[in-house]
Amino acid sequence: MIDVGRQGRGHGAIPGALGMHLATLALFIALAAFHTWPLAAAPGTWCRNDNADAVLNEWTIAWVAHRLASDPLRLFDANIFHPEKRTLAFSEHMLPQSLIAAPVLWAGGSPVLAFNVSLLAGFALTGWAFWFVVRRWTGSWTAGAVAGSLAAFNAHSLTRIAHLQAQHLEFLPLALLAFDRLLQTPRVRHALEMAAWFVLQALTSGYFLLFTAVTMICAAAARFSEWVGKRARAVVPVVLLSTVAAGLALAPFLVPYWRVRSEQGLVRTIAELRLYSAIPTDYLATGSLVHFKAWSQPFFRGDALFPGVIALLLVAVALALGVGFRDRRARMCLLITVVCVCLSFGVHFPPYRWLFEHVPLFQGLRAAIRFGHVALVGIAMLGGFGAARLLSLVTSSRGRATAAVALIVLVNAEAWRGPLGFTKYTGIPRIYKSLAAAPAGSVVACIPMYPRGEAFRNVAYMLGSTLNWVPMLNGYSGFVPASYVKHVEHAGRFPEPAAVDYLRRAGVTPFVVDTRRVRPERLALLKDAKDLRLWTTDGNISIYLLD
Repeated sequence: MIDVGRQGRGHGAIPGALGMHLATLALFIALAAFHTWPLAAAPGTWCRNDNADAVLNEWTIAWVAHRLASDPLRLFDANIFHPEKRTLAFSEHMLPQSLIAAPVLWAGGSPVLAFNVSLLAGFALTGWAFWFVVRRWTGSWTAGAVAGSLAAFNAHSLTRIAHLQAQHLEFLPLALLAFDRLLQTPRVRHALEMAAWFVLQALTSGYFLLFTAVTMICAAAARFSEWVGKRARAVVPVVLLSTVAAGLALAPFLVPYWRVRSEQGLVRTIAELRLYSAIPTDYLATGSLVHFKAWSQPFFRGDALFPGVIALLLVAVALALGVGFRDRRARMCLLITVVCVCLSFGVHFPPYRWLFEHVPLFQGLRAAIRFGHVALVGIAMLGGFGAARLLSLVTSSRGRATAAVALIVLVNAEAWRGPLGFTKYTGIPRIYKSLAAAPAGSVVACIPMYPRGEAFRNVAYMLGSTLNWVPMLNGYSGFVPASYVKHVEHAGRFPEPAAVDYLRRAGVTPFVVDTRRVRPERLALLKDAKDLRLWTTDGNISIYLLD
């Protein structure tokens, strides 16, 4: 299975190619289970629901799957923060991740199971895609496996398990491969392939839209001599075609974000950016068991960017032996790495402020530090070139096989930070299902409603809403609208008559009251409220209707 030799740098098919691809995919599925253990043992039970962002993402993929099956043209009009429009655009829509999760949801699986399936798929597909590209470019199966392991299971991705958008980078290497093909043979087919992979990666996350654009610009800069001069007439038109095609395909998904930005003033500030810009010691932070307690813990601030000792050694091999400069594909990886490391420092990197002020995509980015994630995958690919060059120096077949196994085992062992900690998912209270029978046009208010700074506590209500999809005043996302703040101000005195009247005017009919979280004096008032009638209760959550 381990192909440590050179295979003509990706020319033509090889015997048993399909079997090799499937076996390699199986390897990365196994590695995804290994790095996230014990998640794969009970994906419908283990979760990260102690993190509000994980629940937000579970709700997101459930909403997208629901809307695609019922009313795809109104995808962005989600059921949170009523009466605001396009509330899905307050955060990531994660369409590709949702498409992976959709069959689970359509078959009756829980949002937690769907999230975990998409999470494991993201790790496995990312590893496989980087293997596929680096193997083609180096001719070495092992080099591809090393690169895929470093790209999928790195310090950053393994510390962001709750963020489903961070685990899906499988389309980025394929976009680079299509660009490489386009430069070699400028054809419309290659241009459309590049556009398709770019679009798919851009749809996984707004961050990855910007990161992929920067990556492709770096790739073009590294290969400048191949599309200027005499070749410009052949190459530039198809590159422009690819750019236009990608723009047209993304437009329906970008317009809602543009409208939200205009209507809600959703623009990040320099002050926010300063909080989420990298500092040099972030590149020493890792959750790896090998490194964390030994020396890395003091550098850990949340986003970990340490590439790994073996990755750095392999990059050093690629640079020291010249392949990092001579090979045109390796040069792309090198420039991508250098540029993304610089950009990860955000406001600490002087040109970044100019980019923030003049390039709209940069204005939607809060965490510049996450450019470091792309730097890590650039290092992964460059490390793959180093691994291929290193293995070529080993003369015996047995030595190459031993070295190959050692490299793959070591890069995964160094990255491992398991077994990971999860919480147990016990299901959504079935009382939320009863709201599916509410009359058309109903709007729900879940009590208590939390102030802006605690809006993350609304995620329990959002997860419950996946059983009914009735619009609600509550919500949590990357942005909290002013209308929600106003609702909280009035609903805070529920069930006093003035609060009930305000909520009635806001269109609310059913009230979902979590009696475990309401102060006793408020519960006493609720029992005597004349305008409210108890519809159903499970002992913890009660649903009231307006008389």
